Amino acid sequence: MSELFDAVDALVASRSPLPPAVERKRLRTAHGLTLDEVAAALDVRRATVSGWESGKTEPRGPEREAYARLLRQLAELYPAPDEPAAPAASAPAPAQARPVSTGPASETVAGTVTEHPQPPVAPAAPASEAAPRSSRTARPSSTSRRPGAQKPAPAGSPADVADPRFVNGPLAVVDVEDGQVLAYCTGGLILDVPAKSLPSLVDWTLKEAKLGQPRLSGPGKDGDPLLVLTEAALERYGLPVTLADDERLAGRIPESHKVVRQLVRAEWKLTKRGLGPWARIYRPAQGSDRQCVQLCIPSWHALGTRHWGEVGQLAPSELARVLGVFASRVMTPRGSTAVTGLELMTALHPPTRASEPDADGKRHSEHNPGSLGRDPVDPAPCEAPDGHPLLKDLPRFYVRGPAEKLFEEAYDWARPMTDAECTLRHLVGIDVNMAFAAGANGLTVGLGAPTHVKAPVFDPKLPGSWLVDLSHVDLSRVKVGKDKWADLDAALLPSPFTPKGDRPKGPAWYATPTVAYAAELGYEVTPVEAYVRYENGRYLDGWYNRLRDAYLVTMADLGVHADLSPEDFLAAMDGYKDRDPELAIVVSAIKATVKGGLGKLRERPRGEGWRPGEPWRALSRPTWRPDIRAAVISRTRINLHRKIVKHAAFTGQYPVAVLSDCVVYAANGESPLDFLPYRDGKPLPGGFKLGINPGLVKHEGTQSVLWGEEVRERFTAPELNLARYIKDGTVTDADNGE
Repeated sequence: MSELFDAVDALVASRSPLPPAVERKRLRTAHGLTLDEVAAALDVRRATVSGWESGKTEPRGPEREAYARLLRQLAELYPAPDEPAAPAASAPAPAQARPVSTGPASETVAGTVTEHPQPPVAPAAPASEAAPRSSRTARPSSTSRRPGAQKPAPAGSPADVADPRFVNGPLAVVDVEDGQVLAYCTGGLILDVPAKSLPSLVDWTLKEAKLGQPRLSGPGKDGDPLLVLTEAALERYGLPVTLADDERLAGRIPESHKVVRQLVRAEWKLTKRGLGPWARIYRPAQGSDRQCVQLCIPSWHALGTRHWGEVGQLAPSELARVLGVFASRVMTPRGSTAVTGLELMTALHPPTRASEPDADGKRHSEHNPGSLGRDPVDPAPCEAPDGHPLLKDLPRFYVRGPAEKLFEEAYDWARPMTDAECTLRHLVGIDVNMAFAAGANGLTVGLGAPTHVKAPVFDPKLPGSWLVDLSHVDLSRVKVGKDKWADLDAALLPSPFTPKGDRPKGPAWYATPTVAYAAELGYEVTPVEAYVRYENGRYLDGWYNRLRDAYLVTMADLGVHADLSPEDFLAAMDGYKDRDPELAIVVSAIKATVKGGLGKLRERPRGEGWRPGEPWRALSRPTWRPDIRAAVISRTRINLHRKIVKHAAFTGQYPVAVLSDCVVYAANGESPLDFLPYRDGKPLPGGFKLGINPGLVKHEGTQSVLWGEEVRERFTAPELNLARYIKDGTVTDADNGE
């Protein structure tokens, strides 16, 4: 009889009801789970889970029962959001809004999301269809609450469900026109602002403006509304248009300022940054009720020109479009692009989540698996930068060597040209798209504290720092495939193990990707000691995916698509910034968010009366993780070297200079197609490939060989790094960051 019961149970399990495919993905992302984590738990392949979520396939047998059980538990934690009821036609709106007169009906920036899943990247309306080119255009006297039409989502994209709490978008640019305070929102919407003071502006924003952004992950928090104050708005609310020298150095206006006193009297608080270029005004949260508004003040240099260009000089409607597109595709800016990049990591992997209900039915805050947690973690001594409290006992001015300090940085290498290269006509630079983002993709990093191990056996899957001698690795003979070796001219190649490309001279500290590459080249590695992290995971995957999608969609809006042929890709990249200068600013900000966010993982002290050996403010963050930064840079450098070796083994061509993610080759033609090997339109496997995706390359610039020799002769520097100047040929001391 028990066998019959087992058969019945198996039959029922084989037909376990499952929610629709879209709901399956919503539940997974709401809990912050990756496809890999679900696949590992169910003992299936990642592609299998992806097929279940797309509806292309359905689980069977015991996998179906286990998958249904997982989804049932997630559905209890994250119920499907109710469809908002359509408002009655006569119901008054809390904030009065006007559409901008642009001739045709204005179009909103799509991409508002459901409450829990990570929002999809939003399409941007073309410049001609979005907000007007000038903030001074006349508006009709009618007061419709939204623009006349919304831009439809592109074909194949998931349907976006508007969050009724944030129907007016994530942010607004506050300006004054003809004595009336106006809030320019995304999509061309304009709200009349009744607030007469900064405290009342904050109140209006939280109670009536319906600004903000839904959380990017299930356990996370909704994005606070952002107000961008123009110079006219600053004057209206009693704030200085520019900061005095002492205020600029302090990064804030004094607490004695009348506007700060107004906020205090209204029982609003400021964070430790005070009222500066990026200010946060808040009241302590009451349960789930969060009251916080962020200010961005461009005339106080909140939007640095290095990454945001001249965005601060745009008309309010144009500024709202630029920041709105960035917010919908990345996140609402939280400060500089570096701060935003770091905050995006936390928003996608919040440190805590709600626990299961206890005996009394109450939930409590608990550690969110896969996150960095709430508490900071000390680095290993070799990972600590100079001046860290772990090194306070070192003598003053002591310089640590490679055997004492982990030094994983990007390439800065060059060599003299050979006689054969001097006979060629051109120097052609190629640049890896989003190189550091690509380095973070799929990378396993440490989540917890390091463990010190003596004489360990190297494990390429275990993140950490390894003391090992790699001086025996000979680049003149390396492994380039399974049982396939190549003979190369090692004198023309940079070493993959040092940023300057010099061959190591003894034991040194390296991150896991660097040591793994030595083994990949066919050489044994025998670490002396290591600091490894047994608690680890692919912490940066969601961060990479969010920024990659933002970059690709924005470049597609500029006419550069991922499926172009090499020739069409080069043509599309030519002058792409001129097609829509505002979206070009968004691209620049996205790329800066990648580099800046990784840089913040090892933020150094900035003034603050700091002395070597004393802690500085950034050390109190759980996201101060120099080991993660080192691992990403290590993998990025190794990815580049692997392509260089593949290219050299196949073509016999060697780089003349390498700078970070740019490589320069001598060639007879001006185009990358004149030296990159393509057969029937297909690139060399494992080598350089032209395209817009992260990890692929684009044309950085071309100069003549005579130019390169003249520059080196002028500066009496035969190894001057020409990659630094290949873009436009102008020789300066500054790296443009590309």
